[in-house]
Amino acid sequence: MQIATIRGESRKAGGRKGNRRVRRAGLLPGVIYGHGEAPETVSLSLHDTLIALEHQQHVINLVTDGKKSQYLLKDVQYDHLQKTPIHVDLMRVDPNERVHVKVPVELKGTPKGAHEGGVLVHVLTAIDVDCPLVQIPESIIKNIAHLALSESLHVGDLEFPDNVKPLHKPEDIVAVVRAKRGVSLDEEEGEAAVATEGGGDEPQVIGRRAKDESEAAGGA
Repeated sequence: MQIATIRGESRKAGGRKGNRRVRRAGLLPGVIYGHGEAPETVSLSLHDTLIALEHQQHVINLVTDGKKSQYLLKDVQYDHLQKTPIHVDLMRVDPNERVHVKVPVELKGTPKGAHEGGVLVHVLTAIDVDCPLVQIPESIIKNIAHLALSESLHVGDLEFPDNVKPLHKPEDIVAVVRAKRGVSLDEEEGEAAVATEGGGDEPQVIGRRAKDESEAAGGA
């Protein structure tokens, strides 16, 4: 597990006005809490924090006043566009304790059902796990090439490292290969039959005529 290093500095609590001043200075306001100690307010390098978030790192080394301490990046608040972080919560940790974190789920390969007219729907893109702080996985990877049309991948089908326990039910769906919206398997088979019997003429597709007519009306 990689641990990012973020530059920061201690600061006095200043409420919303204080946070705005910090952001205008190109820094990111944050608070440190946990382990029964009083909360501390800090300012973090926005650049360093963005790099850590881009690499989905959960644990950081924060360097303030020449001292390096390790924290869990517990929560990040973003602006109204959900692009730029505007505040972070850091939690004091013991390297030997277990933590609850979200870990990305990476799906590899093209499902067999995609060649059968289906589309992959990734339902659970991140999974909650319980694990030692020093063993947080960067991601949970699963090959889905075997998934046929209408088949699902469940939490129970994923493989987790030792000491990493999912906080979901085994039957929770991670991904599913579904028929494309508006076209059922029976309709697809019926269209194929029309194409064969009609000597190669283009079959009528459910919903297509209405679309064509609306486009024609829009272009008039």
